[in-house]
Amino acid sequence: MIYQTFAQVYDTLMDADLYAQWRDYVTARIKPSHQALLELAGGSGSLAVLLAQSGFKVTDFDLSGDMLALAEPKFEAAQLDIPMILGDMRDLSEMPTYDVVTCFDDSICYMGDIDEVQTVFEQVNTVLTPGGDFMFDAHSLHQMDDLFPGYMYNYQTEDYAFLWTSYAGELPHSAEHDLTFFIYDEKLDAYKPLIETHKERTYPVAEYVNALTAAGFTSIEVTANFGTTDVTPDSTRWFFHAKKA
Repeated sequence: MIYQTFAQVYDTLMDADLYAQWRDYVTARIKPSHQALLELAGGSGSLAVLLAQSGFKVTDFDLSGDMLALAEPKFEAAQLDIPMILGDMRDLSEMPTYDVVTCFDDSICYMGDIDEVQTVFEQVNTVLTPGGDFMFDAHSLHQMDDLFPGYMYNYQTEDYAFLWTSYAGELPHSAEHDLTFFIYDEKLDAYKPLIETHKERTYPVAEYVNALTAAGFTSIEVTANFGTTDVTPDSTRWFFHAKKA
């Protein structure tokens, strides 16, 4: 129940403008021409729709079946045939090849350590065609170390209330997000609290670049603000674009 609820809340709270900016980041670097694009952590499908409408042949890949369930009606409404695959991006061994792979919304930060990050990069490399493009973003050190600790957000509807609290994690450059849902239980005639914890971690830019290089990527570009500016100490999100050697 909580995962379905979280998926719905996440989809409701996401700023639609962000999806357009991720799309624009991709199309500014690759002219869409029906290239096969694998969207890792594609979730509820909002970005997949925009990328498909731009001219890519998109596949939506996610670890959460609840997220993919939210994507299906979006694809139907847009009259788009977008395959959905339930899976873990640390193992893409059964996947076909793609011209482009993306992984946005800081999803790479859910990996437990830099070795898992490199595993994802290696897996991506195996499914990319020669010269293929890999694009992802990640929280900056500033976001993780300075902005997340102490962050709070509340959201309420007639059916449930939602409290998001973030604090510093135990590992360097990590954060933990406690998500508390108060869902109405008719049997109890009361709101029942359900808690889920999300853990994220990031690394210095150089460690991401080293992991990409070790996984076989070249021509690595690192920017901020959806690729529109250089990285600065107060950047909140970094963007990476690399090519398979």
